[in-house]
Amino acid sequence: MFLLVGLGVVFGSILLGFTMHGGKVAALNQVSEFIIIGGTALGSVLVANPPALVARTFKSVLALLKGNPYSKACYLELLRLLYDLFMLARREGVVALDEHVERPHDSQFFANYPFFHRHPHALSFLADTMKVMISGGVASHDLAEMMEIDLEKTHEEAGKPAQIIAKVADAMPGFGIVAAVLGVVITMGAIGGPPEQVGEKVGAALVGTFLGVLLAYGVFAPIAAALESHNAAEANYLGCIKCALLSFARGDAPLTAAEFARRHIEPDARPSFTEMEEALKGSSRLSAAA
Repeated sequence: MFLLVGLGVVFGSILLGFTMHGGKVAALNQVSEFIIIGGTALGSVLVANPPALVARTFKSVLALLKGNPYSKACYLELLRLLYDLFMLARREGVVALDEHVERPHDSQFFANYPFFHRHPHALSFLADTMKVMISGGVASHDLAEMMEIDLEKTHEEAGKPAQIIAKVADAMPGFGIVAAVLGVVITMGAIGGPPEQVGEKVGAALVGTFLGVLLAYGVFAPIAAALESHNAAEANYLGCIKCALLSFARGDAPLTAAEFARRHIEPDARPSFTEMEEALKGSSRLSAAA
């Protein structure tokens, strides 16, 4: 939602200032310039990237419309999940987790935590790490290195859509110049015509430069920054899981492991210790009743 609000402010401010100085909005409606700039940008993306990555980039941009999904409620759900998982391992042994981590998407245990269950990276990261812990024979420092490798690769892959959009932003002024030069070429063909006609064509050519710069710094660069912020939030979410798993692997109590995860949460979304404790107590009562 904030993405649309921000873009609305960008375009609204430009159009308002333009019309306040007597500009006619119709003069900016140069469809041919849009086709040249937009088509060139899209073509360059298709040339430089595989189809799967292009599709993922479009999906990532559309996901920004939903805003940041990693709220305090989502983190409380994660803390409950980790606590319940570790409590189950304490009561019945880590082998009891095998049925859940072998097919995590079908596990009724994970289905009780809807946000986590819908998060493919988090689900596979937790399940794969628990499989290693169940198999045994892996020192805590080796487990930490293994998880770090996994998270680094996941973050690298998640950052590719932002890199693509950032490169488009860098190229947009150049595409705008291309459109402007083509407009000048057309203008030169009408140089002997009436001054009004020549002026109209020059204005149309300059719209290309205007659009290139506007789309670069007013649209694509902010979208790339928003994607990077979203990726950082996802990395923080996965980092909480890593902290809890490392704590539990060292033999810490489930509550201590959950506290390690809580301390990793960014301050704006971090629940207090009391809030976490109340959530875990409620989760424990539900588990006992089940």
